[in-house]
Amino acid sequence: MTHSGKGTASSSPDAPTFALRSMTDDEARRYHDDGYLLLEQAFPPAALQMIEQEVRRLESMPEKPGQHWVYGETVCDPEARRVISRMEYLERHSPVFSTLSRALTAYATVALEEPAVLFKEKLNFKRPGGAGFTPHQDQQAGWWNYASRFVSIMVSIDASTEENGCVEFAAGHHRDGMFREWEPLSEDDMKTMTFVPVETRPGDVVLIDSFCPHRSSVNRAQEQRRLYFATYNRASEGDHLDAYYADKHAAYPPDVERNPSGDYTFRV
Repeated sequence: MTHSGKGTASSSPDAPTFALRSMTDDEARRYHDDGYLLLEQAFPPAALQMIEQEVRRLESMPEKPGQHWVYGETVCDPEARRVISRMEYLERHSPVFSTLSRALTAYATVALEEPAVLFKEKLNFKRPGGAGFTPHQDQQAGWWNYASRFVSIMVSIDASTEENGCVEFAAGHHRDGMFREWEPLSEDDMKTMTFVPVETRPGDVVLIDSFCPHRSSVNRAQEQRRLYFATYNRASEGDHLDAYYADKHAAYPPDVERNPSGDYTFRV
């Protein structure tokens, strides 16, 4: 038996569609055992091409209020310059990512073992020299205020390798519960953890439990590494997408909407 993994959505004959490969019972079991799961080649090449084109379109748009959110970082290669490091709030402004997030709900429903609803999503750019993330659990970043558990579904747009800072996971430690609110993991927290790098190819998908510890390193390669993340909670615990983005905008708005005298700190 397999869990149905197909998800498509369309509102017009020209709307994008995504057909995902199914997740097997063995894969679902491994996700629950480890707290993460690599699904190889979940998307066909045509779907990846559609995503790639949409990313380029969003990158080319001038940053202004009232559209998808853009965040930047400074890299030196060799001179300091600002590059886009992350985009959020995509599904309200992009038919491609709106359809993609709906299709990925099929995987979220298997992971959460009941109907799922989108909580948030983002597109991470890791340019050459781009920073990594310290070891943490996603649940630590205030997510407990909205629901008890989440699954994030990562879509690999580019190849993700150890050299360019692929995500590393500590299997099984999602069972330990949440460590501390708003704090990365400490050395003491990690003394029994082994972080395993999970390299991906374009079209691969990784499911991540919100309690699973993970981290990534700086991009030491000459090419960028782009990953899309769609996060879901159980529908029985409510639809929190609007509330989350309202709270996020108040605390950490996109660069173009910031007050020059404001103090904005990315937490966890």
